[in-house]
Amino acid sequence: YPSRAARAAAWQAFGKDPAWQKAQKASEVGGKPVAKVVSVFMQTTDYSPALKIEKVGNRVFEMRTYTATPNNLDDLNARFRDHTVKLFEKHGMTNLVYWNYMADQKGADKMLVYLLAHKSQDAAKASFAAFREDPAWVKARTASEEKAGGSLTERQGGVVSEFMTATDYS
Repeated sequence: YPSRAARAAAWQAFGKDPAWQKAQKASEVGGKPVAKVVSVFMQTTDYSPALKIEKVGNRVFEMRTYTATPNNLDDLNARFRDHTVKLFEKHGMTNLVYWNYMADQKGADKMLVYLLAHKSQDAAKASFAAFREDPAWVKARTASEEKAGGSLTERQGGVVSEFMTATDYS
């Protein structure tokens, strides 16, 4: 959305649309199909490529969510900006978009969310295995952690990976 006001107006109009109201009513005949909706406002990072998702074969998408340790989101973003995104490309991963939560969102001081594309889940596993062993990555990770006085991400749940495939209507 161009702005939050535009988003609010669009959703308000969508909710009032008779075609949507009919479709919603029909979809809820056997019960509500959606248990919970979570909405978070994010903005792209300064190192994110412009979001351009194209249908390319049967590739898979990986959404990775990082929770930075206290006061280390800037350091985490610096490591991605200066090293990680280039190394992902080197190891066959496609960088799609990188976001941080907007300032007024809960967790804005610690959340990095990004999307990668891979040929398959097996290709993703192989790419990450090679990435983790890359001397340039080991050097960058070590230097950033020494500067920060420890890990840049929380030890428990600090890195979450979820694989997805595009829907047929995407």
